[in-house]
Amino acid sequence: MASTQDLLKQAADLSSSNPKRAEELYKQILNSTASTSKGSAVNADKEQSLRDQELALIKLAELYRDQKDASGLAQVITLSRSFMSSTAKAKTAKLIRTLLNYFNSIPNSRQTQIDVLTDNIEWSKREKRIFLKHSLEIRLVSLQLEALQYKLALTRIDALLTELKRLDDKMILTEVHLLESRVYRGIGNLSKSKAALTSARTAANSIYCPPHLQAALDLQSGVLHAEDKDYTTAYSYFYETFENMSSQDDPAALNALKYMLLCKVMLNMPEDVTSLLSIKLAVKYAQLREIESMRAIALAHQNRNLSDFEKALRDYKHELSSDPTIRSHLAALYDTLLQQNLLRIVEPYSVVEIDYVAKQVGQGRQDVEAKLSQMILDKVFHGVLDQGRGCLIVFDELEADNTYGAAIGTLEQVSKVVDSLYAKTVKIA
Repeated sequence: MASTQDLLKQAADLSSSNPKRAEELYKQILNSTASTSKGSAVNADKEQSLRDQELALIKLAELYRDQKDASGLAQVITLSRSFMSSTAKAKTAKLIRTLLNYFNSIPNSRQTQIDVLTDNIEWSKREKRIFLKHSLEIRLVSLQLEALQYKLALTRIDALLTELKRLDDKMILTEVHLLESRVYRGIGNLSKSKAALTSARTAANSIYCPPHLQAALDLQSGVLHAEDKDYTTAYSYFYETFENMSSQDDPAALNALKYMLLCKVMLNMPEDVTSLLSIKLAVKYAQLREIESMRAIALAHQNRNLSDFEKALRDYKHELSSDPTIRSHLAALYDTLLQQNLLRIVEPYSVVEIDYVAKQVGQGRQDVEAKLSQMILDKVFHGVLDQGRGCLIVFDELEADNTYGAAIGTLEQVSKVVDSLYAKTVKIA
């Protein structure tokens, strides 16, 4: 009968040519049981058998990952429980994290991950593996956040915070408060999002905060400052995040760089985008499609060209619409650019046809009419829409009449003197 190591070697050789056979061999290894004989030599054999089983688990998971088989990978994680029952808890947590990370390479596997995590959280709870349970719950909340399941995420976070405050685990507490901040920001409750971020920073200040966690805190700070239209402060946080993540070769550094470019555009400094992409840390990202999309937006904004802006939104639809932060701020930028274009068109005229304005900006008449109406109400310019004639009548800006300004000022001063004298009279009486 072939040894476990021989089976591992055979399975590894067959992984690419005959994955079905390799899968059978890995499962054969996992189903084998260690000898129950006594003696030091047998104990050594048992340890070797456990190592072989761990390797077989990882290799089988890699096989399913390469085949993009999410359900197969889920079965491996369930299968690993019998192995995990006989190993140290720290090793167990590391193994299950490794297996769960393989889902990242499998498209459309989010729901499977959520189901696997929910199942394993229950198992951890039964086995009283508290720290494993907490790490799995944090991962589950992250997935629920990605899936926009905010209510479920908040329910899980509330239960987690209650447990963590009792355990006083500052590291995990920081991560959970950070997730809480991101969830509240997702549902649009910025005040609670800021409060949660403050709690995360407070917890982080009392421990050594790992670079990746510090970068995540800075990134969230930048996002919230950008929501408040404080793009200068947001840029500084994004720059700190970008430097931190780039030094660790973290793929998330790309998001921080995109947000930096977004801030430059929102600050009406699109010309700085090119120079920013020439710095040493940013050069390796400069040719990526995500960065090309931001460069196209910056160029359209610099030229005040609405059609180029719309073309960039169409050409880079996935890159610009998949990120909610980019999407929301570009919507505001588009509105500003449309307003600037409308002003540029109507300024030379005292009366102009709405159809002509709509044709010039390349928008539908109804949309242009609604935008012009909003601009008039916001006092961006003075005018009135004549819907009967289909025209916009533009008025010259009214100058303030200061004819009686000095007289009114004098009367105000006299009123103050009279009030003062009256107060003194009342006091004496």
